[in-house]
Amino acid sequence: MFSKAFSAAVHGIDGLIVSVEADISDGLPLFDMVGYLGSEVKEARERVRIALKNSGYMLPAKRITVNLSPADIRKEGTAFDLPVAIAILAAFGYIPEESLKDTLIIGELSLNGNINKVNGVLPIVYSAKQQGFLKFIVPKENAREGAVVCGAQTYGVTSLNEVVSLLNNNNQVEPECVDIKELFEHNEMAENIDFSEVAGQMAAKRAIEIAVSGMHNILMIGPPGSGKTMLAKRIPSIMPELTFEESMEISKIYSIAGLMDNKALISKRPFRSPHHTITQTALTGGGRLPKPGEISLAHLGVLFLDELPEFQKNTIEVLRQPLEDKSVTIARLNATYRYPAGFMLVAAMNPCSCGYYPDRNKCNCSINLVKRYLNRISQSLLDRFDICIEALQMNYKELQTEQKQESSDDIRRRVSIAREIQLKRYEGQKIWFNSQLTPRSIKKYCKLEPKEQSLLEEAFIKMNLSARAYHRILKVARTIADLEGSEQIHTKHISEAICYRSMDQKYWGE
Repeated sequence: MFSKAFSAAVHGIDGLIVSVEADISDGLPLFDMVGYLGSEVKEARERVRIALKNSGYMLPAKRITVNLSPADIRKEGTAFDLPVAIAILAAFGYIPEESLKDTLIIGELSLNGNINKVNGVLPIVYSAKQQGFLKFIVPKENAREGAVVCGAQTYGVTSLNEVVSLLNNNNQVEPECVDIKELFEHNEMAENIDFSEVAGQMAAKRAIEIAVSGMHNILMIGPPGSGKTMLAKRIPSIMPELTFEESMEISKIYSIAGLMDNKALISKRPFRSPHHTITQTALTGGGRLPKPGEISLAHLGVLFLDELPEFQKNTIEVLRQPLEDKSVTIARLNATYRYPAGFMLVAAMNPCSCGYYPDRNKCNCSINLVKRYLNRISQSLLDRFDICIEALQMNYKELQTEQKQESSDDIRRRVSIAREIQLKRYEGQKIWFNSQLTPRSIKKYCKLEPKEQSLLEEAFIKMNLSARAYHRILKVARTIADLEGSEQIHTKHISEAICYRSMDQKYWGE
C-alpha cells in the first residue's frame, strides 16, 4: 500500500515542494523516515505515532516507511508532522488518495492530535500556487496569511480528525477569506507619530525628504538631544504607502521569521532599530537554521542604526555588500540562501564620545580622541551614505515657537510625486528609485550641461571624492530635480547634493 501527500519547505524566501511518500508493507512492525532529515523532522515519528493513537486510529502492526522527496534537500522544522500523518492514513485507506491531488498540507502535531502553528506559511502558499496547487490545509492560526494569496483555497484546521473529515468531504469547513482592501484601509502609523511634532531642524527635514524620495542612505551627526532619533522614527510616516506586491514581499520575510503576530499581511513599511550590541548573524541573517536578519526585516523600509560608532566595527562593515547588492546571500554546506535587503539605511551618531565636538565650551575631548571615535566608521562605509547632514543643537526660542510645522502628510505628498516621476522614467527597467541607478544608467538619466559639469569637477578635485561618492552626488541631484519637477539637473541641484557630501569632510577630513 502506497500513498503520496504534498508539503513544502522554506528555501530562502520561497517554498520548495516536498513529496511525502508513505509505504505500508508486511514485516516486523517498524516506523522509519528517510529523506535527509533534520533532528526536528526525525522526532516527528513519535509525535505522529502518538497523535494517530490519541485521535482514535489503531494502525495494524506493519512496516511503515515514509520518504520526504527530493532526498538531496535537507528538511528542517516541524511543518511535516501533519502531511506525514495524512500520508500514512491514506496508505491505510482512511483517506481517498484522489483528495490529496493538488492539495498542499503543512502543520505541527501535538500528542493529542491538535495542530499547532508553523512559520513560513505565506511564502509556501505563494510558491505552491504558482506551481499549480489549488487547495491548502494549514494550521488555523496561519490561515489568514495563506488566504491573502489570490486564488488559493486556504483551510484553517485545528485537529487531525478535522483534516481527515475535510479530505473525506464530511466536514463543511469553509476556506479562509481575507479582505485585502480593508487591511490597507485600516493601516495607521504606530503611535500616530508625525513630523509636525519636531520643532526646527529644517535642514535635516529637507535632507530626509530628499533621502526618502530617492531611497538614499542618510547619516545624521549632532550633539545629544538635538532630535536625531526623533527625526529617524518619523521617516516611515512620509514614505509612500505599500503596494500589494511590496506588502507580499515583506510579509513573506516576516512569515519565515515568525513575526506575523496573527496578521494576514504586513501593510506598513518596516522600521527596524537594532541595539548596538547586535551580532553579525542577527544583523545579516543566518544561524544553524538560516533565518532573515535585521537587514532583510527592514526590506522596503528603514534600518535605523542609532549611535553608529558604538556598533562593533566588524558588524557594521558587513553592511557594505548588501547596501550595493540589495540582497544578502548566506552560504551553507547543504544549500545557499538568498534574502532581499533593499532597505534605506538611516544612521545617527555623536561627533565625539561626549557628543559636543566642535563646541569647545562643552567638549573636552582631545583631537586624537575625537579622531579615534570618528574612525570607528570606515571611509568605505561612509562613502555608502548618499547624504550626510548635521543636526544642530536647538535653542530655547526654537522649542517655544508657535509657528506651525509641516505635517507628515504634506511631506509625503511631495515624496509620492517624486516617486511617481521615477517609476514612470524607469518603467520596465527593474529600477524603482534613483538610488538604484547603475553607472551606465547614470550617464543616460543624469546628463549635465557644461556649467554643471564644471561645478562637479571642481568639487571632485577639491573634496578628493571617490568614484562612488561622485556617482552618489549625481543620484541625489537627480532626486532633488525630481522633487522640483525638473527634467534637467541644474547647478542648484548639484550644489545642494555636494553640500550633503561636505559634512563628512568637516569631521573626517584632514
